[in-house]
Amino acid sequence: MAYPAQLGFQDAASPIMEELMYFHDHTLMIVFLISSLVLYIISLMLTTELTHTSTMDAQEVETVWTILPAVILILIALPSLRILYMMDEITTPSLTLKTMGHQWYWSYEYTDYESLCFDSYMTPPLELDPGELRLLEVDNRVVLPTEMSIRMLISSEDVLHSWTVPALGVKTDAIPGRLNQATLMTSRPGINYGQCSEICGANHSFMPIVLELVPLKHFEEWLLSTL
Repeated sequence: MAYPAQLGFQDAASPIMEELMYFHDHTLMIVFLISSLVLYIISLMLTTELTHTSTMDAQEVETVWTILPAVILILIALPSLRILYMMDEITTPSLTLKTMGHQWYWSYEYTDYESLCFDSYMTPPLELDPGELRLLEVDNRVVLPTEMSIRMLISSEDVLHSWTVPALGVKTDAIPGRLNQATLMTSRPGINYGQCSEICGANHSFMPIVLELVPLKHFEEWLLSTL
Protein backbone atom coordinates (compact mmCIF):
# COMPACT_ATOMS: atom_id res chain seq x y z
CA MET A 1 0.00 0.00 0.00
CA ALA A 2 1.36 3.41 -0.95
CA TYR A 3 1.61 6.20 1.61
CA PRO A 4 1.60 10.02 1.24
CA ALA A 5 4.74 11.57 -0.29
CA GLN A 6 6.12 8.13 -1.20
CA LEU A 7 8.91 8.35 -3.79
CA GLY A 8 9.70 4.68 -4.37
CA PHE A 9 7.74 1.57 -5.21
CA GLN A 10 5.29 -0.16 -2.93
CA ASP A 11 6.61 -3.09 -0.91
CA ALA A 12 6.84 -6.13 -3.18
CA ALA A 13 4.32 -8.89 -2.50
CA SER A 14 5.46 -11.26 -5.26
CA PRO A 15 8.79 -12.62 -6.58
CA ILE A 16 8.28 -10.86 -9.92
CA MET A 17 7.88 -7.46 -8.25
CA GLU A 18 11.03 -8.08 -6.22
CA GLU A 19 12.93 -8.75 -9.45
CA LEU A 20 11.49 -5.59 -11.01
CA MET A 21 12.64 -3.53 -8.03
CA TYR A 22 16.15 -5.00 -8.23
CA PHE A 23 16.27 -4.17 -11.95
CA HIS A 24 15.04 -0.64 -11.27
CA ASP A 25 17.82 -0.07 -8.71
CA HIS A 26 20.40 -1.59 -11.08
CA THR A 27 19.36 0.66 -13.98
CA LEU A 28 19.06 3.74 -11.79
CA MET A 29 22.63 3.29 -10.57
CA ILE A 30 23.88 3.14 -14.18
CA VAL A 31 21.94 6.30 -15.03
CA PHE A 32 23.37 8.01 -11.93
CA LEU A 33 26.95 7.11 -12.93
CA ILE A 34 26.44 8.31 -16.51
CA SER A 35 24.89 11.59 -15.33
CA SER A 36 27.72 12.16 -12.87
CA LEU A 37 30.36 11.55 -15.57
CA VAL A 38 28.65 13.91 -18.03
CA LEU A 39 28.26 16.60 -15.36
CA TYR A 40 31.94 16.24 -14.44
CA ILE A 41 33.05 16.57 -18.07
CA ILE A 42 30.86 19.62 -18.65
CA SER A 43 32.14 21.35 -15.51
CA LEU A 44 35.70 20.46 -16.54
CA MET A 45 35.23 22.02 -19.98
CA LEU A 46 33.80 25.19 -18.48
CA THR A 47 36.50 25.67 -15.86
CA THR A 48 39.68 24.35 -17.51
CA GLU A 49 41.74 26.10 -20.17
CA LEU A 50 41.82 24.13 -23.40
CA THR A 51 45.37 23.03 -24.27
CA HIS A 52 44.73 20.77 -27.29
CA THR A 53 42.49 22.86 -29.51
CA SER A 54 44.20 21.61 -32.68
CA THR A 55 43.74 17.89 -31.95
CA MET A 56 42.07 16.27 -34.95
CA ASP A 57 42.85 12.58 -34.36
CA ALA A 58 41.95 10.72 -31.16
CA GLN A 59 41.30 7.10 -32.07
CA GLU A 60 41.69 5.84 -28.50
CA VAL A 61 38.99 8.19 -27.21
CA GLU A 62 36.66 7.31 -30.09
CA THR A 63 37.19 3.60 -29.41
CA VAL A 64 36.32 4.04 -25.75
CA TRP A 65 33.17 6.08 -26.32
CA THR A 66 31.99 3.56 -28.91
CA ILE A 67 32.57 0.38 -26.89
CA LEU A 68 31.55 1.73 -23.46
CA PRO A 69 27.92 2.57 -24.42
CA ALA A 70 27.56 -0.85 -26.02
CA VAL A 71 28.73 -2.54 -22.81
CA ILE A 72 26.32 -0.42 -20.76
CA LEU A 73 23.40 -1.36 -23.03
CA ILE A 74 24.27 -5.05 -22.63
CA LEU A 75 24.36 -4.67 -18.84
CA ILE A 76 20.83 -3.22 -19.00
CA ALA A 77 19.41 -5.53 -21.68
CA LEU A 78 20.40 -8.89 -20.19
CA PRO A 79 18.58 -8.57 -16.83
CA SER A 80 15.67 -6.87 -18.61
CA LEU A 81 15.19 -9.81 -20.97
CA ARG A 82 15.52 -12.25 -18.08
CA ILE A 83 12.67 -10.57 -16.19
CA LEU A 84 10.59 -10.28 -19.37
CA TYR A 85 10.76 -14.03 -19.94
CA MET A 86 10.03 -14.68 -16.26
CA MET A 87 6.86 -12.58 -16.48
CA ASP A 88 5.67 -14.40 -19.61
CA GLU A 89 6.48 -17.85 -18.29
CA ILE A 90 3.38 -20.01 -18.08
CA THR A 91 3.38 -22.64 -15.35
CA THR A 92 0.67 -25.14 -14.45
CA PRO A 93 -1.79 -22.97 -12.49
CA SER A 94 -3.34 -24.10 -9.23
CA LEU A 95 -6.24 -21.68 -9.68
CA THR A 96 -7.76 -19.70 -12.53
CA LEU A 97 -9.50 -16.35 -12.02
CA LYS A 98 -11.34 -14.65 -14.89
CA THR A 99 -11.65 -10.87 -14.73
CA MET A 100 -13.96 -8.79 -16.90
CA GLY A 101 -13.81 -5.00 -17.04
CA HIS A 102 -16.98 -2.92 -17.27
CA GLN A 103 -17.83 0.76 -17.13
CA TRP A 104 -17.08 1.15 -14.26
CA TYR A 105 -16.58 -1.96 -12.16
CA TRP A 106 -14.89 -5.36 -12.29
CA SER A 107 -16.50 -8.78 -12.37
CA TYR A 108 -14.68 -11.93 -11.27
CA GLU A 109 -15.26 -15.62 -11.89
CA TYR A 110 -13.44 -18.50 -10.24
CA THR A 111 -13.57 -20.87 -13.21
CA ASP A 112 -12.47 -23.91 -11.18
CA TYR A 113 -15.65 -23.71 -9.09
CA GLU A 114 -19.20 -23.79 -10.31
CA SER A 115 -21.24 -20.60 -9.98
CA LEU A 116 -18.60 -18.71 -7.99
CA CYS A 117 -18.67 -15.24 -9.54
CA PHE A 118 -19.44 -11.73 -8.35
CA ASP A 119 -19.17 -8.06 -9.26
CA SER A 120 -16.84 -5.70 -7.42
CA TYR A 121 -17.92 -2.05 -7.10
CA MET A 122 -16.16 0.79 -5.35
CA THR A 123 -17.56 1.49 -1.89
CA PRO A 124 -19.07 5.01 -1.81
CA PRO A 125 -17.25 7.37 0.57
CA LEU A 126 -20.33 7.79 2.79
CA GLU A 127 -20.51 4.03 3.36
CA LEU A 128 -16.88 3.50 4.38
CA ASP A 129 -16.11 1.98 7.76
CA PRO A 130 -13.38 3.50 9.98
CA GLY A 131 -9.96 2.58 8.63
CA GLU A 132 -11.11 1.86 5.09
CA LEU A 133 -9.50 3.78 2.25
CA ARG A 134 -11.43 6.28 0.16
CA LEU A 135 -11.67 5.42 -3.57
CA LEU A 136 -9.80 2.14 -2.98
CA GLU A 137 -12.25 -0.03 -1.02
CA VAL A 138 -14.74 -2.35 -2.75
CA ASP A 139 -17.88 -4.19 -1.68
CA ASN A 140 -16.55 -7.61 -2.76
CA ARG A 141 -12.85 -8.36 -2.37
CA VAL A 142 -11.02 -10.96 -4.41
CA VAL A 143 -9.70 -13.66 -2.07
CA LEU A 144 -6.69 -15.64 -3.32
CA PRO A 145 -4.33 -18.17 -1.71
CA THR A 146 -0.67 -17.33 -1.15
CA GLU A 147 2.33 -19.25 -2.48
CA MET A 148 0.30 -20.78 -5.31
CA SER A 149 0.49 -20.15 -9.05
CA ILE A 150 -2.65 -18.29 -10.15
CA ARG A 151 -3.66 -17.71 -13.76
CA MET A 152 -5.49 -14.46 -14.49
CA LEU A 153 -7.69 -14.32 -17.61
CA ILE A 154 -8.46 -10.67 -18.31
CA SER A 155 -10.86 -9.16 -20.83
CA SER A 156 -13.45 -6.40 -21.18
CA GLU A 157 -17.09 -6.13 -22.20
CA ASP A 158 -17.13 -2.50 -23.38
CA VAL A 159 -13.98 -0.35 -23.65
CA LEU A 160 -10.28 -0.69 -22.88
CA HIS A 161 -9.40 -1.20 -19.23
CA SER A 162 -6.19 -2.21 -17.47
CA TRP A 163 -6.10 -4.55 -14.46
CA THR A 164 -3.21 -3.29 -12.34
CA VAL A 165 -1.91 -4.23 -8.89
CA PRO A 166 1.46 -2.49 -8.31
CA ALA A 167 2.57 -4.55 -5.30
CA LEU A 168 2.32 -7.74 -7.38
CA GLY A 169 3.98 -6.31 -10.49
CA VAL A 170 0.88 -7.07 -12.58
CA LYS A 171 -0.50 -4.74 -15.25
CA THR A 172 -2.52 -6.32 -18.05
CA ASP A 173 -4.83 -4.62 -20.53
CA ALA A 174 -8.46 -5.69 -20.66
CA ILE A 175 -9.43 -5.55 -24.35
CA PRO A 176 -12.93 -6.26 -25.72
CA GLY A 177 -12.97 -9.47 -27.74
CA ARG A 178 -9.51 -10.53 -26.59
CA LEU A 179 -8.50 -12.70 -23.65
CA ASN A 180 -5.18 -11.72 -22.07
CA GLN A 181 -3.37 -13.93 -19.60
CA ALA A 182 -1.15 -13.12 -16.64
CA THR A 183 0.40 -15.29 -13.95
CA LEU A 184 0.81 -14.18 -10.37
CA MET A 185 2.10 -15.78 -7.21
CA THR A 186 2.21 -14.02 -3.87
CA SER A 187 4.86 -14.63 -1.25
CA ARG A 188 3.04 -13.33 1.82
CA PRO A 189 -0.53 -12.71 3.02
CA GLY A 190 -2.01 -9.25 3.09
CA ILE A 191 -4.34 -6.85 1.30
CA ASN A 192 -3.16 -5.30 -1.96
CA TYR A 193 -4.85 -2.45 -3.75
CA GLY A 194 -4.89 -1.54 -7.43
CA GLN A 195 -6.87 0.51 -9.92
CA CYS A 196 -7.77 0.59 -13.58
CA SER A 197 -4.76 2.09 -15.39
CA GLU A 198 -6.35 2.80 -18.75
CA ILE A 199 -8.54 5.88 -19.27
CA CYS A 200 -11.94 4.29 -19.84
CA GLY A 201 -14.47 7.07 -19.44
CA ALA A 202 -15.96 9.48 -16.94
CA ASN A 203 -15.63 7.20 -13.90
CA HIS A 204 -12.22 5.77 -14.75
CA SER A 205 -10.93 6.85 -11.33
CA PHE A 206 -13.54 4.76 -9.54
CA MET A 207 -12.55 1.22 -10.54
CA PRO A 208 -10.46 -0.02 -7.61
CA ILE A 209 -9.09 -3.55 -7.22
CA VAL A 210 -8.67 -5.21 -3.83
CA LEU A 211 -6.92 -8.56 -3.43
CA GLU A 212 -7.10 -10.28 -0.08
CA LEU A 213 -4.24 -12.77 0.02
CA VAL A 214 -4.62 -15.47 2.64
CA PRO A 215 -3.03 -18.86 3.44
CA LEU A 216 -4.55 -21.86 1.67
CA LYS A 217 -6.38 -23.02 4.80
CA HIS A 218 -8.23 -19.71 5.14
CA PHE A 219 -8.94 -19.64 1.40
CA GLU A 220 -10.62 -23.06 1.66
CA GLU A 221 -12.70 -21.83 4.60
CA TRP A 222 -13.76 -18.79 2.54
CA LEU A 223 -14.75 -21.08 -0.33
CA LEU A 224 -16.89 -23.25 1.93
CA SER A 225 -18.65 -20.17 3.33
CA THR A 226 -19.24 -18.74 -0.15
CA LEU A 227 -20.34 -21.75 -2.17
